[in-house]
Amino acid sequence: MTRFGQRARLALRRWMPARRRPEPAEALGSNGRAGSDGHLGGWLHELNDRWHGRHGDNGAELGQPGTGEYLDEPPTVGPSVPDDTRVQQVLDLSMRIGEVLLSSGEGVAETTSIMLRLADAGGLPTCEVDITFTSMTMCCHRGMVAPPVTTMRLVRYRSLDLTRLTDVTLLVDRIEREEVSLIEAATELDRVTRAKHPYPRWLTTLAWAGMAASVAVLLGGGVVAATVAFAATGAIDRIGRLLNRYGLPMFFQQMVGAMLATGITAVLLYFALLPPGTRPSLVVAATLTVLLSGLSVVGSVRDAIDGFFLTALGRTGEITMFSAGLLGGVVLTLKAALVFGVELSVVGPLPTSNLSLALRAFAAGLTSGLFALAAYSPVRYLPAAAGTGAAAWSMYTVLQQSGLGPVVSTGIAAIGLGVVSGLLHRLTGAPRLVITLGAITPLLPGLTAYQGFYQLAVTGVADGLVTVMLALAIGLALAGGVALGEWLTSRVRLPTPATAPATGAK
Repeated sequence: MTRFGQRARLALRRWMPARRRPEPAEALGSNGRAGSDGHLGGWLHELNDRWHGRHGDNGAELGQPGTGEYLDEPPTVGPSVPDDTRVQQVLDLSMRIGEVLLSSGEGVAETTSIMLRLADAGGLPTCEVDITFTSMTMCCHRGMVAPPVTTMRLVRYRSLDLTRLTDVTLLVDRIEREEVSLIEAATELDRVTRAKHPYPRWLTTLAWAGMAASVAVLLGGGVVAATVAFAATGAIDRIGRLLNRYGLPMFFQQMVGAMLATGITAVLLYFALLPPGTRPSLVVAATLTVLLSGLSVVGSVRDAIDGFFLTALGRTGEITMFSAGLLGGVVLTLKAALVFGVELSVVGPLPTSNLSLALRAFAAGLTSGLFALAAYSPVRYLPAAAGTGAAAWSMYTVLQQSGLGPVVSTGIAAIGLGVVSGLLHRLTGAPRLVITLGAITPLLPGLTAYQGFYQLAVTGVADGLVTVMLALAIGLALAGGVALGEWLTSRVRLPTPATAPATGAK
């Protein structure tokens, strides 16, 4: 071998990895060519082998995806996931369950957590969820083996059915415990979402009307005020259901409800059909409290606290529009009543006694229980909602009588309410909304809101804006206190909640 050939062979050996060096020179290769020390140009054959070993026979460089012949180990391709059919089943089930939760008023953080838990139970541990006020997007990452799968669903409706919410929550628990398969879970979810409401419509109308009557007693009204509030709210509910059937937007439905509440009271006062001593403003305030009770104040504040600002902004906009409908209806009717010489002035603080406080505490519990009934809550949770509402209102009254303002008293009482609802959720597995929505109803600033509306229409804009801002502050303190109380209970270690059978309203 020439000196040039020896130098080239040494350079080739230093350049070539040890695992692909050629066989010793004494042996012939499988192709019958001489080794590197032979006289047939072995170093050229080694260089040729090196070229084909790195690039393959077709010239494509090895090590690219799909050509790992000379690699010691396969590339990292990400987590192992089920096939496409399984992925579609899990994502579709998760999205449908998330739609029920979000449309029922559940917070984004809780909805996202449940959807991710469900996906993990279905064998998809690498999923992402993005929720806005009206849409949900879910993506399953599958590494380098396959492209990700992404699906989106629009939330086109809002439905306050606490039985449906409870059944869906229990279904998720059963899926996590592997008691049902995905196909069985999808069938069960179809049954839950297509089922009729557990109570007849006339019963919910009576519940809304009874709630208004109990709020009138809670505010200090008598039998006449409670009776008028009962009749006015029952009429508003039936008329609102008829308007909803014709597709009237909720903004105008709220305006019509406020106009009916104020107009009915003004007509009775104009024709002197109300006995002396009746406080007509309490009738309007009670009806407004019922109209305010369906707004997702707690959900919007909780979303903002959890960092989901887009959804919180959407819910805040919805609350603002519906409240503006109430404001417009009340102000227009009050202006019209003043033309006929009817003035629905707001009464001052009422004298209290131990008997009246006990009666009002009972009315607070009845208000919470009736709201839960009107929202189709399961029967087994009605006593819990009523008891929590009565206790929260009693705490609020004691704090206010001790010298604290309405905002601070409401916030502290709401913290206690949130602690109780969080403990019940941890111990029994009941959704927090089942307890919270009913229990906060006695603390809603219905009378303060009506006072602000009245001042805007009669007294002056400056005084009215101050009072409306006070009502807004009470609402924020109420929502923030509930969120803080529920967070405190999430830090406490408690036993696993008992599983309740998913039997609808039972």
